[in-house]
Amino acid sequence: MSLFPEKKSISKAEINELPIQAYEDDIVCCSTPDEAEEAAQKLLKETLLGFDTETRPTFKKGEHYPPALLQLAGENYVFLFQIQQCTLTPSLIELLSRSDILKAGVALDRDVDELKQVTPFQPAGFVELADLAKEAGIKNLGLRALAALFFNFRISKKEQVSNWAKLELSDSQKQYAATDAWLGRRLYQAFKEKGLIDPSAL
Repeated sequence: MSLFPEKKSISKAEINELPIQAYEDDIVCCSTPDEAEEAAQKLLKETLLGFDTETRPTFKKGEHYPPALLQLAGENYVFLFQIQQCTLTPSLIELLSRSDILKAGVALDRDVDELKQVTPFQPAGFVELADLAKEAGIKNLGLRALAALFFNFRISKKEQVSNWAKLELSDSQKQYAATDAWLGRRLYQAFKEKGLIDPSAL
């Protein structure tokens, strides 16, 4: 049950009262170029993907790390690309550059810019959900708030500052990362159902 459009803002306290939910279906972790190519080939058959990245957190001023993980959610699975190991392969670059394959998420600009520092590409087909939410009069534009407003549940953020550059991600990290990408796809669909997306603008 959606709280939107009757409710267009939500407090942290209200979010914390909601039941927690996470992505529960297939998660595939890609750590070699061959695995990444195979996964990207499957994703090239999709028309809508949820998108997110994760980066090792910094705790010192001036410290900076490249993105460690790229998450792409399709209809039936989420692929996690450990890009410091598998790299951005040719099919992944094609996927990120295709305007006919939509990639939906929140706060995409920085994620995309960071990925371009890893391997240059011409991004296309990215849909910033926060911009669409703002146009609809929604006050809280983060992924957690949007999930609460549209799906009446909250997502865990406990793994947000964990080490995403590890060779072996924990099951908890995988689920956290997959959930963020899955929500990007689900929110796009919810926005579309509620008339918040103008197809001619994409």
